[in-house]
Amino acid sequence: MDAPAVSVVVPVYNEEASVEPLVARTTGVLGEAGVPFELILVDDGSTDASVERVRALMAAHPQLRLIRLRRNSGQTVAMEVGFKAARGRVVVSMDGDLQNEPADIPRLVAMIDEGYDVVCGWRKNRHDKLWTRKVPSRVANWLIARLTGIPVHDNGCSLKAYRKTVLDRVHLYAEQHRFIPARAGMVGARIGEIVVTHHPRLHGQSKYGLSRIWKVFLDLFVIKMLTGFAGRPLWWFTLLSIPFAVLAAGFLVAAYLVSVRDGTATVLLTEGVLFSFAAVQMLMVGMMGEHIVQIGRDGRGPRVAAVRADGR
Repeated sequence: MDAPAVSVVVPVYNEEASVEPLVARTTGVLGEAGVPFELILVDDGSTDASVERVRALMAAHPQLRLIRLRRNSGQTVAMEVGFKAARGRVVVSMDGDLQNEPADIPRLVAMIDEGYDVVCGWRKNRHDKLWTRKVPSRVANWLIARLTGIPVHDNGCSLKAYRKTVLDRVHLYAEQHRFIPARAGMVGARIGEIVVTHHPRLHGQSKYGLSRIWKVFLDLFVIKMLTGFAGRPLWWFTLLSIPFAVLAAGFLVAAYLVSVRDGTATVLLTEGVLFSFAAVQMLMVGMMGEHIVQIGRDGRGPRVAAVRADGR
């Protein structure tokens, strides 16, 4: 079989009621568009009949591929596995619960053809619960935009299109599938955004919910470090050392004042010394990181911006 132009990657976890209409709608839309495609369903350790439903559909849909994970590993891992298996020059990610609209896929692919490297779907009219889904999402999107400098309205929307060459340079882990635009921006990717349709959920309930929120914020901290300080680790560790330096100064001043009044301040003096050591250690780690980065640059030659062959 010839390599497809578009690969659609869909993580599936206990979606037995959604699999059949998902495959029918997606293959129908892409078939009408006349673009060679493959539909990759990544089973994330489903315990229902999702796998059996997919296998039953494969005979009638030769473009359909099934990848099974040994256990439930999470949405990011499922996407990463699907991305690596994708053969198309454009890769589209999408949820398996029918809330994303397959008819939007050709629009995303068209923007990639216009010269974008990543195109993000924006669920402007989102059909989810306000306090448990919409509000946390808005807060997270605002923070991500502020800290990464990538002004995407809806990082949590799974419906996105990517140039495969960009995905090959981005390694995902934890909950970082929502940070692909920020990671892609690090390598000079051109990022676009379009409003997409969002349907109410018809079957079951969300498998990837609020339990991930703390992981998302921790990953945001990591992404900020990677996007803002990867090339200058000394800045990062100097920033981290400031609270320790302030605490050290406070304890040392307190120790001095207590010793003047009472003649002893052993505990305060010890705390001040410990925080001083912590601050110095952060600075030393930063300098070591700076040295390692410099050695890497010297070995690779000067770092230049990535330029695509088509010049766009």
